[in-house]
Amino acid sequence: MRPKRQVVAWRPPVAGIAEVFHAHFPEHTYPMHVHDVWTLLIIDDGAVRYNLDRDEHNLQTDTVSLLPPQVPHNGTPATTHGFRKRVLYLDMTQLDETLIGPAVDSPHFTERLLRNRVGQLHAALANRGDEFEAESRLALIVERLRQQLRPKVLLDGNSNQGIAHDLRDLIDERLLDGITLEEAARLIHAHPTHLVRVFTGAFGIAPHQYLMSRRIELARRLLLDGHSASDVAISAGFYDQSHLTRHFKRVVGTTPGRYVS
Repeated sequence: MRPKRQVVAWRPPVAGIAEVFHAHFPEHTYPMHVHDVWTLLIIDDGAVRYNLDRDEHNLQTDTVSLLPPQVPHNGTPATTHGFRKRVLYLDMTQLDETLIGPAVDSPHFTERLLRNRVGQLHAALANRGDEFEAESRLALIVERLRQQLRPKVLLDGNSNQGIAHDLRDLIDERLLDGITLEEAARLIHAHPTHLVRVFTGAFGIAPHQYLMSRRIELARRLLLDGHSASDVAISAGFYDQSHLTRHFKRVVGTTPGRYVS
């Protein structure tokens, strides 16, 4: 008996992402169709054969595919057991229409780092409370896609140290309430991707990792003061107790409950 198709879709609270779509299709063929957004696609199992603007392509598990808006494409399994895929639909604020032509000519990217980053973004989007991490990862992915499609894009390197410290101060000020990458960019007057780059270069840690580590440190102090894990989760800026537990265990190596037992 062939496995049933499995489909999960949602709209995350992350600017620039119109939809997240995960699917396992043992046997499904897409007819020719178009989207009004960009389709960023990775295959986790199997392979897909598709036509884009009358050219045939094959998408494997080691490849990232970027299908531009308003360009017809289809899709069919290229293996007997179908395919499992994860898709991000990105709106036009992330990649503008000037990149549609280059994307039609070269819709595939085989860079391992890019493939890994897309997978990490999907993981962050699946966890409520990790929106800041998702924004940071999305910014790096979009920057790399732009570089691949338009290699001459360069970032301004002036005042990087000051920008990095400004972002750190802002994260510290908003430790509990949090801040979006777009808001930080407006306040500091720098491009979101540039913020992520210079912060990571200056401090050796990504902005979302810095935020989470500061919250974990606060949670540790509150736990040692005798507060319950459920109270600590809210007091330390986490979405809920499960959100605290997931990150606490990853950083500290144990759960909040066992940390103080």
